[in-house]
Amino acid sequence: MLTTRFVTGAPNWIDLGTPDIDGATTFYGGLFGWQFQSAGPDSGGYGFLQLAGKTAAGGMQTTPEQGPPSWTVYFQTPDAEATAKAAEHAKGSVMMQPMDVMDEGRMAILGDEAGVPFGVWQPGRLKGVDVAGVPGSLTWVELYTPDIPAAAAFYYTVFGWETSATPFPGGTYTCINPSGAREEDMFGGVVALADDPIEAESGAYWLPYFEVSDTDATVSKTQALGGTVRMPATDVEGVGRIAKLADPYGARFAVIKSVPQQS
Repeated sequence: MLTTRFVTGAPNWIDLGTPDIDGATTFYGGLFGWQFQSAGPDSGGYGFLQLAGKTAAGGMQTTPEQGPPSWTVYFQTPDAEATAKAAEHAKGSVMMQPMDVMDEGRMAILGDEAGVPFGVWQPGRLKGVDVAGVPGSLTWVELYTPDIPAAAAFYYTVFGWETSATPFPGGTYTCINPSGAREEDMFGGVVALADDPIEAESGAYWLPYFEVSDTDATVSKTQALGGTVRMPATDVEGVGRIAKLADPYGARFAVIKSVPQQS
């Protein structure tokens, strides 16, 4: 699962675009205990969603012209320009050109070969999220795509990701990790849209998973706070108990109570 021991190609940031940052903060505050802290007067309304004083994510209010409410996953790069060029060469796209974020770092929003948006973050003063892999924080990411081999080839070209097939009841799951990384640095997976009826209707995208201490309680709280349940709490053998949810504005995410990893 994800940690803050960031390496090139691994997720190091995540943020929320929402039409109502106050309402979203109320929702995620009730769900995960997050509090919103402004990034300052020059940040354009951007701020940090903090868990006990540690940044778990970012967020800002967005307009319909900026896209639907959603979570964006960012991957670490030592050179945002080079990564953007690699994405274009791999038949992807540059949706937002590399730009400096004050002295915090450098970012870009790219699209993969299927048009799925994702971000890259070149660390400056801000290395990434302060907390990961614990309840209330990002712990896993999952790409839903129409073509796993094509997606694997794209991200290999851009980030050097390695993939491996892990057997699960009813089939196999494609895991991803940074090039040359240890098995414990594995941070996500790739799923064919055709293999998941829930996601097939939604189209290709990156789904973030947040760790929780009780999946069923989180599902109930999501409904009480005005969110929706896209997939009820379900056990995945050897992995944990997961559920797919959406906040009151439609931004999709998942939660997991992970099975303790054996040392």
